[in-house]
Amino acid sequence: MTAAGHPGAVGRYTLPVDVHLILRRDGERGPEVLLSRRAGRVYAAGMWHLPSGHLDGPHEDVVEAVVREAREETGVLIALGDVASAVTVHHRGPRGHARLGLFFEVRRWAGAPAVREPEVCDAMGWYRLDDLPEPIIAYCRAGLDAYAAGRPAAVHFQHLGDPIPHRPDGPRRTRLLNGAGPDSP
Repeated sequence: MTAAGHPGAVGRYTLPVDVHLILRRDGERGPEVLLSRRAGRVYAAGMWHLPSGHLDGPHEDVVEAVVREAREETGVLIALGDVASAVTVHHRGPRGHARLGLFFEVRRWAGAPAVREPEVCDAMGWYRLDDLPEPIIAYCRAGLDAYAAGRPAAVHFQHLGDPIPHRPDGPRRTRLLNGAGPDSP
């Protein structure tokens, strides 16, 4: 056995996995997604982000995690079968730490979204993909840009010292990836 507890795992690179909820509805002027504004003593307080979180441990899969996070943060109830894979983002933040973000789309749920964790979120709102609020966390924006473009994945590697929020006139660090499959050219 190795230090990681698995044969052959010595020196193997690991990174955190985040789950992000793209709760989508049909608005008066087109599709809208739910965003929440981070608050309190959390990373990126005052910035907009999708409802999101981490896996609680090895017992929880990514779909269960996004359903749990939706309930905890917004109060909505989602059936596991209503969760669709939308985008995968390999992200490196401005402090050099990398993570893998899995973005899931949900179009059907029960309940009305509301702030359920006021110590970490002070507002929620519905926004069109072509009219997102600022400041929005750049990592979240990278995932939403890939989603809006119909791309299944993106690489978003910020440079050391880059700002945490997306800046319309700031550096472009997102590389959108095409999908592949048996019918792809």
